[in-house]
Amino acid sequence: MTGELTEAVAAAQAGDEEAFRFLYRSLQPGLLRYLTALVGADAEDVASETWLQVSRDLPSFTGGEFRAWTVTIARNRAMDHLRRQRRRPSLPVPVQALSELAGDADTEERAGETIGTEAALALIATLPPREAEAVLLRAVIGLDAETAGRVLGRRPGAVRTAAHRGLRRLAGLLERRDISPASDGEPRPAPPRPRGGRQGSSGPRTEPADG
Repeated sequence: MTGELTEAVAAAQAGDEEAFRFLYRSLQPGLLRYLTALVGADAEDVASETWLQVSRDLPSFTGGEFRAWTVTIARNRAMDHLRRQRRRPSLPVPVQALSELAGDADTEERAGETIGTEAALALIATLPPREAEAVLLRAVIGLDAETAGRVLGRRPGAVRTAAHRGLRRLAGLLERRDISPASDGEPRPAPPRPRGGRQGSSGPRTEPADG
């Protein structure tokens, strides 16, 4: 994909409208997820501002990671938007919709397959800002730690650590939600005991949440 993007960028700079549409189709889904976590329901508007600036500044793009360049523009537009609104996004997080969130043992690559839903993105938005952006840039946009570090103005090791902590925090939160009482106030039913077990034997043990 990197090679295709590089060719498309060169073609778009030469005025090829189809190449620019290819860039938009390739980057917009991940960009929109990233912006949704930053600015909530205004993500579409901020994405539109981002692409307007990309189209305007594309002739001056001199190479490097095009995705990182685009995400940097998007992040700047999002920060400007939040400063104007003077607020942080607040999205609903339906607990029942979080079952597909990546677990603690999953890598950033696998996490990217499961955090595209609105509910999961809303949960990511509840993380500390450094962790949330690291998870989004690594798992949603697909940047490596070094490139994500340039976008955020941080060292690659700090980005790796923040992404790892963010994924662990998400997994721990989901685990605690799974073992908590049901939303109607009634406790969740206990799993059935194996047949043939003695009456006085203890039930299944619940592993403590990783906090």
